[in-house]
Amino acid sequence: MQVDNLVVLSDFCASHNIEISFINSLHQNGLVELVTVRKVCFISVEQLNHLERIVRLHYDMDINLEGIETITHLLQQIQSLHSENIALRNKLRLYE
Repeated sequence: MQVDNLVVLSDFCASHNIEISFINSLHQNGLVELVTVRKVCFISVEQLNHLERIVRLHYDMDINLEGIETITHLLQQIQSLHSENIALRNKLRLYE
């Protein structure tokens, strides 16, 4: 497997000064996806913004894992509703 678009988990944790066990907890709860290649865990580049947001919520704002799950779910719903709103507005423009 190519590791071009992957960041080594231990490097990410070291640069952000966080525990690997926290990322493993996020993975176990389905909040982030980890890729394992030859017994080395990686994070995809596409997930870095999402993961950094979660890290800030937990460490800067002291929000627990359950709170992070709730916030993540609500943010996904908002994004979905926003996309639906844009699609409906575009449809409405056709009839104006």
